[in-house]
Amino acid sequence: MSVAFVPDWLRDKAEVNKEITQSLLEKDNYQLLCCIAEYQNKGWVNKCIQYQHMSHRNLIYLATIKDASPTNT
Repeated sequence: MSVAFVPDWLRDKAEVNKEITQSLLEKDNYQLLCCIAEYQNKGWVNKCIQYQHMSHRNLIYLATIKDASPTNT
């Protein structure tokens, strides 16, 4: 999601495949939710918060992709 580590010559040249991005983030969020549930069961609150932030970031990105799509279906 961040272009901080992308070389200047490569920026703005890659096309974003929205379906693949959505699929990857959905799988990532599933893993994050599994970790959050596990850490909640163990009482590790700090780890839960860390993974909740990551999941939230992914969900915001998915919403941004959806909002930017030409047809909102």
